[in-house]
Amino acid sequence: MGDYSSSRRNFLAASFTAPAIGLARDSSEAPKVQYRTLGKTGLKVSTLGFGCMLASDPLVVERAVDLGVNYIDTARVYQGGNNERMVGAALKGKRDKVVLVSKAPSKDREELLKELDRSLSELGTDHLDVWFLHNRNTAEEVTPELLDAQQEAKKAGKIRFAGVSFHFNMPEMLDYVVKLGNVDVALVSYNFTMQPEVGEAIRKARAKGMGIVAMKVMAGGYARIQRGDRLYGQTPEGLTARLKRPGAMEAALKWALKNQSVDTAIIGITDFEELEEDIRAMSEPFTEEDAGALARQLDRIGPLYCRMCGACSGVCEKGVRVADTLRLLTYAEGYGQFAMARQQFLEMPEAGRAARCADCDSCSVRCPNGVRVQARLTRAQELLG
Repeated sequence: MGDYSSSRRNFLAASFTAPAIGLARDSSEAPKVQYRTLGKTGLKVSTLGFGCMLASDPLVVERAVDLGVNYIDTARVYQGGNNERMVGAALKGKRDKVVLVSKAPSKDREELLKELDRSLSELGTDHLDVWFLHNRNTAEEVTPELLDAQQEAKKAGKIRFAGVSFHFNMPEMLDYVVKLGNVDVALVSYNFTMQPEVGEAIRKARAKGMGIVAMKVMAGGYARIQRGDRLYGQTPEGLTARLKRPGAMEAALKWALKNQSVDTAIIGITDFEELEEDIRAMSEPFTEEDAGALARQLDRIGPLYCRMCGACSGVCEKGVRVADTLRLLTYAEGYGQFAMARQQFLEMPEAGRAARCADCDSCSVRCPNGVRVQARLTRAQELLG
């Protein structure tokens, strides 16, 4: 496996700079990075944000910045802090070129501030451009104490702007953080599988000055699983031909960015090929062909992918955290991040984690989007428990 990974990286590096691929350093036809203003912050950010959760190669991050991708997203919880260390190494000498953000999960004020200091240390910087309270899906999770901690960090010069991230209940949470008045940026789940009211809530929040960052844009990344061995045994000519084909993942990014109220969309990028695909998609308009690709993708993942709509209230009558568990299953199956998914699964409350959905005669959760909830939860419990 080690030899394969190394050869793949070398092959990608060579392919990435070849004129046939299209992002050569001296190519006048290379796609142009697009920029929008991040709400009331005034920060100019690339519409393609580099999501570092899955990244392990600093060379890919460096190359993205050299190409003009300037929104770099990481978090304390990614790879046990190692992700921040990798990002910090990649940004040496480039810190002033990027909008650097991180996220902290703690719900204790003092621990939250300690997490910030650890992030700054690992990233090798004296400040973050945006610092998010991470994964707060209800108003009760955004406490005055945590908001005060953000303002304290801002006054100390450790952060420039305060943010909140949430995976579920997007319309309600967007309305709530706008009304708070001291939140500058919202990081929200947003993709082609969701109901129109999510897009409308984003437009309303952005109109009131909230910076909008979209995540989960690829709706689970299931297509990338099918390409896990995409380079093995292929010729460069064959790879180039494949890269020129329109696909659901690129269409998903275009779909999110056609909402002009989305300032940037963070995409998990792991290698040079994915970086190229995403930059090209960012620079191209959404077409009828893209719409068709997404319709076919939705038909395929419809029974599998949780839309994070909040209709099930997130927890079943036996204490199983439905939406969170399905999200972690997506990390494991869609993104190939089994270790992270299992760690976060084991951190959930024991009562719900110990339940076994296969033992229920019927499931109390009726998903309005047609997700096979009981089967998917059973799969998650078998895989992660």
